[in-house]
Amino acid sequence: MYKAFAPIKKYDLAAFTALAVTMFFWSANFIVMKLALDFFHPVVVLFARMLGGALLLFPMLPRWSRSMTYAKGDWRFITLLVLCEPCLFFMFEGYALRYTTASQAGLISALLPLLVGVGAFWILRERLPRRAWVGFVIALGGVVLLTMAAENTEKAPNAFLGNSLELCAMLLACVYTLCVRKLMSYSPFLICAMQTGAGSLFFGVMLFVTGAPIPETLPPPQALLTLAFLSISTVIPYSLYNIGVARLSAGQAAAWTNLIPLLTLGMGMLFLGEALTSRQVLAVPLILLGVVLSQGSGKKE
Repeated sequence: MYKAFAPIKKYDLAAFTALAVTMFFWSANFIVMKLALDFFHPVVVLFARMLGGALLLFPMLPRWSRSMTYAKGDWRFITLLVLCEPCLFFMFEGYALRYTTASQAGLISALLPLLVGVGAFWILRERLPRRAWVGFVIALGGVVLLTMAAENTEKAPNAFLGNSLELCAMLLACVYTLCVRKLMSYSPFLICAMQTGAGSLFFGVMLFVTGAPIPETLPPPQALLTLAFLSISTVIPYSLYNIGVARLSAGQAAAWTNLIPLLTLGMGMLFLGEALTSRQVLAVPLILLGVVLSQGSGKKE
């Protein structure tokens, strides 16, 4: 087993720090991705993001591969992992941010801990407290209200479609998190390298299939900076998140995504001038209440 996955104490400062940094990057991703879409087609952004991440990670791939302990059948989980995230996840989220605001997408991401908790209950045998089920229903109701009350604006030309795509992205992120727990014998950096490599191939093909327009002239510096940030934020957060998922339970690690809605909402208002409608504001306490109720110590059989 990779040494980063050794058993730890109840409170692991290194894992908590890794997850806190991850949540900051992932919250900022909503904002930067929204800015990048002002300059590029979604598929172009995603291909550049994956390729940049792969170029940063691949020089160390031979070293990480030597520490790999392959078990029979792991290829199924590896294939499912990279297919769910980054391939399909980023595809859904990239188009979601084209149609909705970063703030609304960030609020929908609050469902991830609940989805992972339910998935861990069925697949990893991590018990889920009764109040967590109640929280799941309340939070899901809040997301439905947020989506149904969405109004089309210049920043959200089709909020209903965008929020629905973001919800699909969260389902994919749930499957990805559970796959990471099944691949604990692999270096988190090796997993991240596999993700960026698969993502580069996937979005390279999508770039050809969709015929997405590629800028014919050099984009402005701020556009290139968004791509650079997204590439870096693919390498650092995913590597750190893989460590956190492996050192803690799936539910514990996913619970840190509770920070994303609040951070994204604040960043969206500060940097993008986004705001929720009066009816959507009612959905925020429902989502947060559901998330709070979902927190509890699950036991693994």
